[in-house]
Amino acid sequence: MTGDELPEGLRQIPMGALAETMGIEVELDGTEVIGRMPVAGNTQPYGILHGGATAVLIESIGSIASAVASPGRFPVGIELSVTHHRSAKSGIVTGRTELVHAGRTLISYVIPVHDDEGRRIATGRLTCLLRDAIR
Repeated sequence: MTGDELPEGLRQIPMGALAETMGIEVELDGTEVIGRMPVAGNTQPYGILHGGATAVLIESIGSIASAVASPGRFPVGIELSVTHHRSAKSGIVTGRTELVHAGRTLISYVIPVHDDEGRRIATGRLTCLLRDAIR
């Protein structure tokens, strides 16, 4: 995602070194955020996608979605959980945010992650605390 594709106010927020190192790419679809990540380079010793890599994808796109949905607020992740349903050995995995709750101080998402064949490999849940924007 380039800075020009971000809504006003988010153009200064970088993806961060970890997400960039992992090859995460993000796009906006209205208020939903879609993130893609290669399996290659993000595997555990058995050659399958590392569960921590899936968690990074989920928290990255959930945090961006929280910022998009809450202009003028700064989201801070306070709870992240991931249920792993099946493994992925190659290709790209894709997560898409689904808003569960947007309040004044908390925002929550469910984020299913699918492989190239459309099979759900994981389901993440992220809750962010919405703080006043850092000036």
